[in-house]
Formats: sequence, structure tokens, C-alpha cells
Amino acid sequence: MTNHLDASQFTEDQQFDADIAIIGSGAGGGIAAEQLAQAGFKVLLLEEGAYYTRADFVMEERWAYPHLYQEGAARQTRDGAIGILQGRTVGGSTTVNWTTSIRTPQPTLDYWQSEFGLNFAGADELAPYFVKAEQRLNITPWPIPPNGNNSALQRGCEALGWEYTVINRNVNGCANLGYCGMGCPINGKQSMLVSTIPAAMALGATLISRVSVRQLRWKGDKVNGLEAVPVDQHFQPRSDIRIRIRAKHYILAAGAIGSPAVLLRSKVPNPSGRLGKHTYLHPSLISGALFADDINGHAGAPQSVYSDQFVWPAGDEIGYKLETAPVHPVLMATKLIGTGEQHAALMQQFNKLQVSIALLRDGFHPQSQGGTVSLDSQQQPQLDYPISDYLWQGARRALLSMAEMQFAAGAKQVLPIHHDARLYSSWREAKAAIEVLPMQKYRQTVASAHVMGGCNMSAEPAKGVVNQDGRHHQLQNLSIFDGSILPTSLGANPQLTIYGMTWRNCHTLLAELAKA
Repeated sequence: MTNHLDASQFTEDQQFDADIAIIGSGAGGGIAAEQLAQAGFKVLLLEEGAYYTRADFVMEERWAYPHLYQEGAARQTRDGAIGILQGRTVGGSTTVNWTTSIRTPQPTLDYWQSEFGLNFAGADELAPYFVKAEQRLNITPWPIPPNGNNSALQRGCEALGWEYTVINRNVNGCANLGYCGMGCPINGKQSMLVSTIPAAMALGATLISRVSVRQLRWKGDKVNGLEAVPVDQHFQPRSDIRIRIRAKHYILAAGAIGSPAVLLRSKVPNPSGRLGKHTYLHPSLISGALFADDINGHAGAPQSVYSDQFVWPAGDEIGYKLETAPVHPVLMATKLIGTGEQHAALMQQFNKLQVSIALLRDGFHPQSQGGTVSLDSQQQPQLDYPISDYLWQGARRALLSMAEMQFAAGAKQVLPIHHDARLYSSWREAKAAIEVLPMQKYRQTVASAHVMGGCNMSAEPAKGVVNQDGRHHQLQNLSIFDGSILPTSLGANPQLTIYGMTWRNCHTLLAELAKA
């Protein structure tokens, strides 16, 4: 493709000029690239990961994780207590996510208004932009009966009288394979890789892959350039070649770990003190269950049913969303507990294993203020995320809810994924055991597939990094269009929120650029 450049192939220093430079090609960067290219701007789209297409996606974990994920799918919080699955490829996490598309919950928007002065009502309503994104990316309710993994969640909710919802998915021509996390081999998933990025390139945008933006050059209230380098075969920054980029406007969309890292390396103004702080993960608990009949959790749409029964509790306890996780061998082997024969015995029952997850809704309570992105000695990002007693209490309740639901769905045995747990044969037995499990890191497995915050929106510069339109409070030609601008977690999978918010913010940005 003529307007794709692989920075790892550069043999000498490079200089690029554009109207708009976009750092990151995921949900935010991908939407912005198409919107701005359609408006006639010369767009340069920069991605640290490699440019892979459907022909590369062979539905194998051993290929997908090292090629498509941050740190080979082994990214963790600094202390190793929480594993973080995050994309690193053209299309970002949209290329490897499980397609769940949910609008921003109204209670979340209400909280943002009361705490951060953000008003997404009236003329600033997000709904029209959600509609645009849903139409562009074919986001519709999944019409096919759920796979075994999701149908168990539905059965359990029905038996207990709990709320559940059929998930909207961004797919077109989906073959119901179940390997979404390894890249879609038939371009059924309407990720940025197959939708907005090719459209932007057809309009003249240039994509540079395998490039790491190290810092913004700025003076006063303006960014005047980017300093970047190629990455090596392990996606580590190289030092032998320098890439300089100049643009009129800069859009940072490198994700809620990557975007704060760029700004920290750049030592940008930070009067609020919130840059890199209040980073949220939807910390997730896992519960396995063995059924008499095959579940075959590797086959079929990974997520097609969720339950919001516990997302918005009446008190001030932390809420959590119930979903399922696809059951693939490497993913499961690294999360299942036990060693030796015990672990092998579980893996031998692989096809009978149902896996539920509970996503804690962090960021809405004084004892749930997320983590902090900082830079290590190599100027690479690391995330400290302390797990408070408040979160641990939510984790215990989440394990109880999942076990109750799994037994109600007909499970023969339930296995909370905790190193002191074992297979329990009744709800009563599981309940008694879970109530006394020690809730502490390294004993209790915690994972995350969502990263939010670190460059939060706020009406007042004292309470955040960007304004409601994603514009940096101090640097006037810098926008941030990704999950880092969210002031809390969402209590819902974030991709549609980022799509809709970026579409809205592009609309606002285009109106301002037209006046300039």
C-alpha cells in the first residue's frame, strides 16, 4: 500500500509534515483519522504496533499474543498483581477485542457532571454520535443464539431472576468463529483496521507503523513538533534513527497507558497534578465452572450476553458487571489455578469449562481512585495500581455472585480463580469457602482488558488534563481522543464510548479549525 510506511525499514533520519498528526490507531485514532481525512486535511497516523491484515490472522494464540498485544499479552501492573490485555497493532485494541459495544451508562455521565462539571446533555448530547458510530461500524444486537459459555450466563440469570442483556457487536458477515481476540481472519469484525483506517488512507492519509512517539516538542501554549523513533522486532524503541514530525494540530490517542507516558516524557504543563493519575482498569475476577455437557467456550461469539444486576448497587459498595470470557488454551492455562496433576486435570476437562468474569466499576468512591502511570528507567510506562480493601470486598461479592449464577445454570462444580480455592460441588459449599478466602494480591487472580483515565476530562483546569472536547487545558493545538480522558471507569466495555466521544470531539475540532 503506497501510503503505508513501516518505520522499522527506515535507514536514515526522517522528516514528515502534515495538517494533523494522530498518535495511535485504536478506537480514538481510527475514528479521528477518517473524520479529518474526509474534511480534507492531510492526516498522518502513527502506530507503535505492526500493520497486519486478515491474511496474518491464523486463529492461533502463539502467533497473536506476541504480535498483536502489548508486551506479548503479558503486560501487568508494576507489582504483577493485575494482568492487562491491551492491543498493540494497527487498529489497536479494536483489532483484538471481543466486539462488545455498549453506550456510556447514564449514571456514569451523571457522576461526571456532579464531580467534574461535564455536561453531556442538550447540545452536547452523545446519543447522535453513538448512532453515527453504530451505523458506521454495523453495531447491532447479536442475532444468533449465544454459545455455550454465554448461554450458561443467561440460564443462571433467568433461574435467579437477574437482569441480563443481549450484547451489541460491531460485526458484519461474522462467521461466529470465536477467535476475535486473535484478529478476525475474514474481516467480519468492524475494527478500525478494516473500516476507518482504510477509508482514511483512501482519502490520502498516511499510516506509519512500528513507530514510537517519544515526546512532544512544545513552547508556551503550543506543540511545535513530535520526536519519534522506529521500534525493533520486539517493539522496543530504537536509538539509531530519529523521526521528526510537524503538524498544525496534534491528536494523542495512544491509550490510557501510552498517552500519559508521551506527556510525561514531554514534561508538559500539569497544574492539576492529575496527569497519569486516576487510571482505571475495571479490575476483573474470574470464575470457572464444570458442566456435564460440553460448553466449548472457544467456539462462537466470545461475548453475547451480559448482566448489569450488580453494576449500580443501592449502597456505596463497588458495582460489577457480569460477562463471559472466551475459553482458549493458552489464555486459560495461564489463569487456571493449581500445579502439576491438578492443573493438567482441569485442562483435560477444557471443553466442559464455562468461564465468567466480573468487572469492578472503579473510580466512583474515595477508596477506588485507580492507579498511577509513571516512567521506568528506560522511559517506558508502568502502572502502579493499589488494590484497596474496598475493592477486595467487591471482589469477594463478585466471586459469590458468579458461583451462585453458575450453579443456578446447572454447573456440577465451580472453581473461583483464587490460589486457595478448589472445585466446589454445591452453592452452599462454594459460598462458605468464598466467604473466608483471603483477599490479597497474588492469592486472588485479577485481570483487566480495559484501561481508562490518566488524562481526565474536566470543566475546570484544576480538576483535569483536558476539557470536555478533549482539548488539552494548557496546550491549545493538542487534543486527546482515547480512553485516557475518561474521569472514571465506565461500568461498561469502553470502545463505543470512545467511538462516540471521539466523533463528537472531531465535530467540535473541525468547527474550530475551519475558523482558524
